[in-house]
Amino acid sequence: MAEVSSSRAWPVLSAEDISRGTAELRQKLESCRMECIPIGSVLHAPPVRVAGQDMGHVHALVEVEGDLPPILVHRETMRVVDGMHRLRAAAAQGRETIKAVFFAGSEQDAFVIAVKLNAMHGLRLTPVDRSAAVARIVVSHPQWSDRAIASAAGVAARTVAAIRKRVGGNVSPLDSRIGRDGRVRPLSSAEGRSRAGELMAKRPDASLREVAQASGVSVSTANDVRARLRAGQDLVPEQQRMGRSAQASTLPAIQQRVCADAEAGDRQVSDLEQLRRDPSMRFNEIGRAVLRLLDVGALDPDEWQRYVEGVPRHCVRSVVNTARRCAAAWETFAERLEKRQESMRMSSSSEGA
Repeated sequence: MAEVSSSRAWPVLSAEDISRGTAELRQKLESCRMECIPIGSVLHAPPVRVAGQDMGHVHALVEVEGDLPPILVHRETMRVVDGMHRLRAAAAQGRETIKAVFFAGSEQDAFVIAVKLNAMHGLRLTPVDRSAAVARIVVSHPQWSDRAIASAAGVAARTVAAIRKRVGGNVSPLDSRIGRDGRVRPLSSAEGRSRAGELMAKRPDASLREVAQASGVSVSTANDVRARLRAGQDLVPEQQRMGRSAQASTLPAIQQRVCADAEAGDRQVSDLEQLRRDPSMRFNEIGRAVLRLLDVGALDPDEWQRYVEGVPRHCVRSVVNTARRCAAAWETFAERLEKRQESMRMSSSSEGA
């Protein structure tokens, strides 16, 4: 019998959800309709992990009290998209049914969703797993930009670029790619840069986002064009003017900066990754709430910049004040946790004396 989480529940996840951010995807997943299905009715999907399933993690899940999150199943094939460890744990507990949410889309898109969900919760993928996943996605979704694939797999954009170059023989050449925002952009942005420069000259007060949308380039490209205008430089980088292909050229400085920012962001969320792996955090209400709050602050620099540029001018002061109050609240929360940890340490020391 179907179990519905709310009267406004979405029926399934779909291919359109691949482009959602981490917090938005989690919210959509939690709002999907759950169904209790027989464990014997689902099939194993090709593993996302190179080494296969971690039976130690399965045993840890068997010991968890209460319900685990639903597994995700590809509706057409009834293969498990996400949740093989939970499925095995349920079987080991002697259960005959398990709660599931369905995914409607291609098997290739199902694999991308599986990779993305593993970057959000559960037993995290290893660097080897991520690289193998990128190699598959580059072949199945060659139209996606390096940064779009990087966002799905949880790696740096230049890692995707290197893997794309390595498997290039298996991918048909394209003259455009789809970015993380879902927009199609040409591999050469020379024409878009020229349009952006013309618009900036006509409307110097236009925001970078407005220029990017009107010119068909990314916000970072619009920012680079503005910097070149101010410096009196050619709007098109030298390698593009010389007709060198994007694959043969080295990454431009602006891309290198983006990659460096992404790697810094990876280091910043390393503690968060450990927390996501911890069953005691994932499988209790307070722990999940804290993880959701921490996820909001774990945005990469590009995402924060997108919000900076998107706040209406007349709202900036209110947003600044609220953001600083939130920062102060987080600092107070961190101090209270440290005091609690110190108090527990002192208590343990006195008991052991």
